[in-house]
Amino acid sequence: MRLLLDTHIWYWLVTDVGRIGKRAIRELTDSGNELWLSPISTWELLTLNAKGRVRLSGDPEFWLARAIRGMQEAPLTHEIAAAAVQIPMHRDPADRFLAATAQILDMTLVTADEKLLGLGTIQTLANR
Repeated sequence: MRLLLDTHIWYWLVTDVGRIGKRAIRELTDSGNELWLSPISTWELLTLNAKGRVRLSGDPEFWLARAIRGMQEAPLTHEIAAAAVQIPMHRDPADRFLAATAQILDMTLVTADEKLLGLGTIQTLANR
């Protein structure tokens, strides 16, 4: 399975794995699954760090280099950007891009965000 990590799932996987549910962690650690990360999540996390809403330990570039190890980089394409505009009733631009990425690239989005879980237009794996 190709798993696209929502930003908070990625952050928790690196900083506080105890916040990830049993089923989600089982899938995230299954060697048969691929873990994918969007550059949008990098942008979102670094923005949150700059605003003081999350705290990355040490230098953000060093933290990032360690945090992306073992992840595959999901492309950000014109097709994904166009699809993001069509995501129904979701205001957060990062979430729109993540949902569109999962949709266009046929990935399963791992998230705890109830709005994303309730979209019905993408495959999701709830943080349970």
